[in-house]
Amino acid sequence: MKMCIGGNWVDKPAKIEVRHPFDNHVVDTVPHGDAGDVDKALAAAVRGAKAMAKLTAHDRSRILVKSAQKIEARTEELARTITLESGKVITEARGEVGRAVQTLQLSAEEARRLHGETVPLDASPGGAGKFGFTLRVPCGVVVAISPFNFPLNLMVHKVAPAIAAGNAVMMKPPTATPLSSLKLAEVLLEAGMPADAVSCLTGPGGEVGDSLVSDRRVRKITFTGSPSVGEHICRLAGIKRVTMELGSNSPIIVMPDADLEKVATAIAMTGYANAGQVCISTQRVIANRKVYTDVLAATKPKVDALATGNPLDEKTKVGPMITEKEAVRVEEWVREATATGANVVTGGTRRGALYAPTMVADVKPAMKISCDELFGPAVAFTPFDSVDEALALANDSRYGLAAGVFTESVDTAMRFAHELESGNIHINWGPQWRQDLMPYGGLKESGFGKEGPRYAVEEMTELKMVVFHLRN
Repeated sequence: MKMCIGGNWVDKPAKIEVRHPFDNHVVDTVPHGDAGDVDKALAAAVRGAKAMAKLTAHDRSRILVKSAQKIEARTEELARTITLESGKVITEARGEVGRAVQTLQLSAEEARRLHGETVPLDASPGGAGKFGFTLRVPCGVVVAISPFNFPLNLMVHKVAPAIAAGNAVMMKPPTATPLSSLKLAEVLLEAGMPADAVSCLTGPGGEVGDSLVSDRRVRKITFTGSPSVGEHICRLAGIKRVTMELGSNSPIIVMPDADLEKVATAIAMTGYANAGQVCISTQRVIANRKVYTDVLAATKPKVDALATGNPLDEKTKVGPMITEKEAVRVEEWVREATATGANVVTGGTRRGALYAPTMVADVKPAMKISCDELFGPAVAFTPFDSVDEALALANDSRYGLAAGVFTESVDTAMRFAHELESGNIHINWGPQWRQDLMPYGGLKESGFGKEGPRYAVEEMTELKMVVFHLRN
């Protein structure tokens, strides 16, 4: 595919191969963009931002509605694209397309709701005869940088609210999975976006991404990815609005009164989807010692039942990791844990980029598979004796994106709700659950700012204060 610069489709002699993680065949190629392409795209985006600012809320909403319709009509094609470039199993890929449609629809609704408010200036001394109100205006040029694991919907979560708010959008997809974003650019242009207001640049993050985020013409950056890259972007960005959705090592806490069948189902569903390559994947299970062995016993057959293999096969539940290198890393982390006292309950084997769904018991908090972000299909199990200990173990992390708690006690659930250092807390389910309309974001080094169209739209706008000084 070609890349998009200000609505124009551009090819270059230098290419980047997009490979299928399952068998490593070349799916397509994209241009190797550079700083010169960034400059051209930014010049177009500045013009595009002016064009977008002239569109009415109705116009912007209509563009998003049309985009949703076009995405929905191409569901099977886009799902196959997601699977081929990322290795996500086809059933999950279809689900991602469906979520992208919903995100576009929700953003279309928010475009119609964007407004300011009156401010009662006469409530303060000296405010008599003053009439004030706020206006929400677009930031201007928004740069959207997305990860490989949800190549369509996570880009839509950035682009759609930006459009709803009246901004020009510049997409920088990951080098491994650019095709979904390029097809999104096609859809947006077909739906009526001003040409200058849409760019999708392909190329290395260190070249294209750094040039984008450091440029003064950019007014807003929205990024999902690793904490190290997020910190790098923040250092380069300077004085800009920035949203960061970063890493996690999300826990499930299992109290002794928990429904263990539901616990086991949740672990199997939320620990291994997309081969564990989800920022809110269940990575740690912290179970009360009274039920610890029962949790392991209940979970093992459900994990063993997760079929691995070709992600285009409808029966496959866990496909390959994004690269064999990443699968090797997970294998090494598990081996490191077992060498220092942990035990593999099931899994622990690798075939190329396929890493078997794995349970690791008796994991100590200092082990890498517990304290760092694994981002792979292995779940670490650790026992605890008291609520205080469970909270200490769960919060002993530099991350704070999502957590799950299993208990039948409302009092216990409320204590965890108040004291867990996490941006998303799920009672009686695992951390890997997200509805696209909810506010989504983390605490600590899991980032700052919120996604979810209603909340992201506010992140994509500036607030103006207007005061009329009336006659007394």
